[in-house]
Amino acid sequence: MSKQNSHWTSTSPVLANERRTPPRTAGGIVARDLHERLLKARRLRCIVLSGPAGCGKTTTLSAWRQQLLPLGYDFAWLTLSAEDNELLQFLEYLFAGLAGIDPAISRQAALLEGRDSEAVERSMVTLVRGIATHPREVMLVLDDLHHLSDVGIHQALQWLIDYAPDNLHLVIASRGTPPLSLARLRSQGLALELGVLDLRFTPEETEQFLRSRLGEISAGDARRMHELTDGWAAGLQLLCVSHKKSRRGPGKPVQIRDVQAFIEFFETEVLGQLSSTDLELLLHMAVCNRFCASLCAALTGNPDAAGDAMALLARMESDNLFLIPLEGSGRETWYRLHPLLRETLLKHFDLLGAERQRAVHARAWAWLREHEHLEEAVRHAVLGGAAPEAAALVESLADPLYATGDQRKLIRLVRQLPAEEVDSRVTLGIVRARMQLFARDFGATTESLQRLQHSIPESDRPGRFRLAVQQAMLALQRDDSDAALAVLPMLLDPPVGTDPVSRGSCSNILTWLYLHRGEYRQARRIQSERPALLVDGKPLLGTASGILQGRCLAGLSLAMEGRMTQAERVYREVLHEAERCGKSGVDARCLASALLGEVLYELNEIDAAIQLLAGQVDLLERLSIPDSVLRVLVVLAGAQWLTGNQQEAFAYLDRLEEYATKLNLDRLLTYSLVRRIHWNLQLGELSAAENHLQRLDAIAARHRDVAHSALDEIRFLTTGARIRWHVALGNLEQAATALEPLIAVCEARERLLGATRLQMLAAVIDSHRGNHDAAREKVLTALRRGQQLGLMRTLLDIHPDALELIRQVAHGEKLDPLLAFYAERLLAQCTPTMIAPAEAADGSAVLPGMELLSERELEILHLLAQALPNKKIARALGLSPETVKWHLSNIYGKLGVSSRDEAVERMRDLTASSV
Repeated sequence: MSKQNSHWTSTSPVLANERRTPPRTAGGIVARDLHERLLKARRLRCIVLSGPAGCGKTTTLSAWRQQLLPLGYDFAWLTLSAEDNELLQFLEYLFAGLAGIDPAISRQAALLEGRDSEAVERSMVTLVRGIATHPREVMLVLDDLHHLSDVGIHQALQWLIDYAPDNLHLVIASRGTPPLSLARLRSQGLALELGVLDLRFTPEETEQFLRSRLGEISAGDARRMHELTDGWAAGLQLLCVSHKKSRRGPGKPVQIRDVQAFIEFFETEVLGQLSSTDLELLLHMAVCNRFCASLCAALTGNPDAAGDAMALLARMESDNLFLIPLEGSGRETWYRLHPLLRETLLKHFDLLGAERQRAVHARAWAWLREHEHLEEAVRHAVLGGAAPEAAALVESLADPLYATGDQRKLIRLVRQLPAEEVDSRVTLGIVRARMQLFARDFGATTESLQRLQHSIPESDRPGRFRLAVQQAMLALQRDDSDAALAVLPMLLDPPVGTDPVSRGSCSNILTWLYLHRGEYRQARRIQSERPALLVDGKPLLGTASGILQGRCLAGLSLAMEGRMTQAERVYREVLHEAERCGKSGVDARCLASALLGEVLYELNEIDAAIQLLAGQVDLLERLSIPDSVLRVLVVLAGAQWLTGNQQEAFAYLDRLEEYATKLNLDRLLTYSLVRRIHWNLQLGELSAAENHLQRLDAIAARHRDVAHSALDEIRFLTTGARIRWHVALGNLEQAATALEPLIAVCEARERLLGATRLQMLAAVIDSHRGNHDAAREKVLTALRRGQQLGLMRTLLDIHPDALELIRQVAHGEKLDPLLAFYAERLLAQCTPTMIAPAEAADGSAVLPGMELLSERELEILHLLAQALPNKKIARALGLSPETVKWHLSNIYGKLGVSSRDEAVERMRDLTASSV
């Protein structure tokens, strides 16, 4: 790649910041009663300004912003356009805008992906949680919302309003009524809606405005100009321009009270007075959403006209002629046109012939490409008939963008290209399939890969290899090691000249395959022997293809063997390096966090595991592989079980089952059912356990013929669950007979963790059978193995009687010092300390009378006060609706009430009495 192209992997500062900063106001701000009204409404949940273009919505909000900044309010400002009318594009702008306040606000939400309703709702919940942690008030301004008609965007904004924390205030400016439900907010007095009548200048405000723009003006002239415009902001501004320039002679005054009058007046009084050079420059400006002087000159085909363009822009800015300067760090000032003026000019542009229009777009494509504004360049290339050239450019940038973690930018670029251009290029076809896989649209991914299968000739070995890698990546996400094995011969023989991204992906897929086949040393060898892979001269560290992801998988192979201490070191090192990689390290950071959580749980560091994982479930479900999602949800379920939160423990299993069912992942569903059976048996719920066991048998029957693959775990886990069932029923002989071959399999496959766990279960069975000597020997075997590997929860969770057996051996045997110390540590284990009921999580005191409520119950009670239904409370807190109901019954009991309304009133009474 050329030096010039190497800069295209980062977004231009001008284009990136333009959407996230309000327009600069030219001239002084006129104090208005409307500003005071908005100032008093600053703590409301939602403020809406609606009215036609030019009625002063943006100017009013910009002035209001200047009032609030000294009061400690943080602003995220999004100026929207028709190009944002696509769900994922809008969400990305939204997250970027809030990240401008504090990157932590939207860091996790920005990593989520998906178009389906549930995925978007989870993104909004994650964003809301980020906003709630911000210490200051957050104003989110959405200017020109009328450009967005996508129902998915409207639904996302509705969730943002419904779930908004107290410190979020949504401000909307739109030409029409926003398609959002504000009824609840109106009833609670949390919404302010202003229309065109509210936005009009009063006669007194009109006079102040005219004096600020024209200097001295008589009261009579001010009154007449107010009557001509009816206080319409755009009309006043245009009359000021006319007053300065034309000194109108006698005649009938022109009224400028609406959009059509504006267009007619502007064409007559402004466009009609321009020179042909200025008019041509202005006409070409309208083609671009934003522009600078040199771009305007290039659009006309005369680069030497930059001086004329600069002079015109300076005059328009000086005269407040509907030209809005943008904030940026470049050498030139960038601008955009007022929407009314741009619409007027584009009507003239549409009258040009198709050939002339394409020529202008082609010049825009050339200039924007040369100046590294890639996304806008591609758009103009397609409009200018240069789609093949744009596709070639995107194709050349695919691997560099992917390697640096700019996958979303790559996705946006591919979406702008015509489908026939994507279909004709292997690289872009692979990118499209990867994009669909990223969104977890497995059906579309499969169709894309099938098209590539038919279009890539057998002679194109690099292309066929890239296809095989993508097929294996799909298999990995579907937890289908058999499908990955089908392309294994191709993966083992990469052709000469294979690109680094495909080679890196291949290495990581092979590692995953080998570890699920129980070939742990081979899995690690793949990573230790992988060559250094460079993209644009830099090591391929992050992304799913990078070495950090591979090291995580190598660590997982250690954990699957039971070598938790070694695995922990690997995960922590990867986390440290992934943080330094920025966005390219997101995949590795997610996977390392998930796997580290499993280690922390195993070492009985329950609070640390919860703290690490609880806020990342949504992110992991959207970004990471099924193995990491499985481990996170199982760990969180186990942690809640240990702290006595049985309902929440089962809620995490519900979520695992929902995830597994949605993606048709039987192995993950098996893990959920096995854990349910284990806990049902501990609770004495034999009927529930038997029902789950029957479901397990049905799943195992579907995979009866698999061998030595990831799905082979289903048979293994089902047998283990049936052994527990036999133990619970007292069928100890059957249990012991079935257990022996399982232990042998674990030993043969070097799954030391599983072997240790089953040895302890065998000890429990022998103890129940009265074979105490045999039980003691098995406990000693498990302890020696556990001490070598650093295991804790593996021995303690296998059965409620395990701890007592360890105690008996520790007190009845003379153990060597290391084993004795290890046994003492096991015996000292207890459930994590719960938060004291009189103190909240942040250390603040709980209101008198509410001391008995837990932290979670307080959270639910506060959401209850916002009139949210159980389902939305569950979404906001990451719980199941059943868990919310369980908490509500506890809240009612502790507060001595019997309904939601009574609970809220009780909370308000206690709040009022504490003030």
